[in-house]
Amino acid sequence: MELRTVVATVESGEQDTVLKVLQIYNQEKSQCFTFDDEEREERKKMAQLLIKFLERELQPSCQVTCLESIRILSRDKYCLDPFTTKEGLKTLSRHAGIDYSEELIREVPDLDVILESLKCLCNIVFSSPRAQELTAEARLVVGLAKRIKLYNERSLPHEVKFFDLRLLFLLTALRVDIRQQLAQELRGISLMTDTLELTLGVKWMDPYEVATEEGLLPPLPRQETERAMEILKVLFNITFDSSKREVDEEDAALYRHLGALLRHCLMISADGEDRTEEFHSHTVNLLGNLPLKCLDVLLTPKVQPGSLEYMGVNMDAVSILLDFLERRLDRGHKLKESLTPVLNLLTESARVHRQTRKFLKAKVLPPLRDVRNRPEVGNSLRNKLVRLMTHIDTDVKHCAAEFLFVLCKESVSRFVKYTGYGNAAGLLAARGLMAGGREEGEYSEDEDTDTEEYKEAKPNINPVTGRVEEKLPNPMEGMTEEQKEYEAMKLVNMFDKLSREQVIQPMGITPSGNLAPMENAIRDMADERSSSDSDLGLD
Repeated sequence: MELRTVVATVESGEQDTVLKVLQIYNQEKSQCFTFDDEEREERKKMAQLLIKFLERELQPSCQVTCLESIRILSRDKYCLDPFTTKEGLKTLSRHAGIDYSEELIREVPDLDVILESLKCLCNIVFSSPRAQELTAEARLVVGLAKRIKLYNERSLPHEVKFFDLRLLFLLTALRVDIRQQLAQELRGISLMTDTLELTLGVKWMDPYEVATEEGLLPPLPRQETERAMEILKVLFNITFDSSKREVDEEDAALYRHLGALLRHCLMISADGEDRTEEFHSHTVNLLGNLPLKCLDVLLTPKVQPGSLEYMGVNMDAVSILLDFLERRLDRGHKLKESLTPVLNLLTESARVHRQTRKFLKAKVLPPLRDVRNRPEVGNSLRNKLVRLMTHIDTDVKHCAAEFLFVLCKESVSRFVKYTGYGNAAGLLAARGLMAGGREEGEYSEDEDTDTEEYKEAKPNINPVTGRVEEKLPNPMEGMTEEQKEYEAMKLVNMFDKLSREQVIQPMGITPSGNLAPMENAIRDMADERSSSDSDLGLD
């Protein structure tokens, strides 16, 4: 049907005729996501007419059809102006049942109208900064929060709940002020945690332990999984800075309650492997936002028959996180987005919980036996992580190195032993530990256990490559002293030329363990020696 015909019919305003024409238009354009530039003005005019038409007293079936047409038009980012006005957004939010006005939320009884309105709002908010600003001014988040709070009392269909949550996610992702309003004024963390608990249908054994039946937990149904993932994304937005600030006991109890729910999310599967992976990914992202002291809930559950025990502690959740990490490593896709959250989570957990660190070290850095191959060669988890330490992406290589460094109790010698000095150099240089030593940290003093194979090969291990190197022939064998001196000076001159032409810059290690240009490093060492001599009273 010609668009100008549709526009003319809507302009006429006769409800039955408009309904029929829009139904045909919606059917023809239901899968249309790209639009011709030639008809842009007609679409804009149609959008203006539909918003005005929607303000009339219409039958629910006509409202739904009109909203379906608006949803189709809202896919075109160049035709959003009629929808991104105060009046236009108020009309849509009123039909969605979330229009907030002086403590009053007008309910729209027809659920199909609510659903279509929510879909329109999601499209418009996603594509229009102006709409995002107006929804913040209109306090739509208050109306959404009030309806979400009633989920336990009202029977709403899955799709309405899902698009409530999707709209809330978009608003909190795109507007910092809405994020803060939900978290603080509307107590959003508590609200969304209760909503997650309701969606998962959990029962509690202890304050921070979800009751589970013996054996495998059934997969979470598809609809509940979809809603749970939207809730996790909203919670991620409003807890983004929680790990970086101190929390009081009341907030800590709330975060531990949420952490216990997230542990349960890790322990269950969804409908299919891909959906489970996505569900666990959102769970891991949110766990990384929790205050560090609240991560102890991952280890809280008592050891049950069939659970993984280490040092008397239930390590089921940590083991699942480690398996998740290895799957992401093997997939090798978008490493920064997929790996850094779980690596950071495991690193910080290992830093603050001794049992977690010792368990992870036993799994990732078992006592060395193979010293013939480089640390980055092989298919073990250690090999895969060491390979990441020289990755082109700075964040990825830093996270991988930091994780292994913490497992080594931030000891330089132990870190070099497992990774090789060449792989370790980046982190050591950044930390000012090139000369060795150890970072300050609350670690026990137990020694690393060496295998007989390692002890036997240790004197022959090249610390740079981290393996036993085959002995190479001496290139200076058979040379006279004069020839050796000539080759040495030739090499010095080559380095000098490269340095003067600024192709390379010779570096040295300062007394503090940092890399610095060679002349600066020599001067610092001379100053320190002079200072040391003065302290000893030497002339």
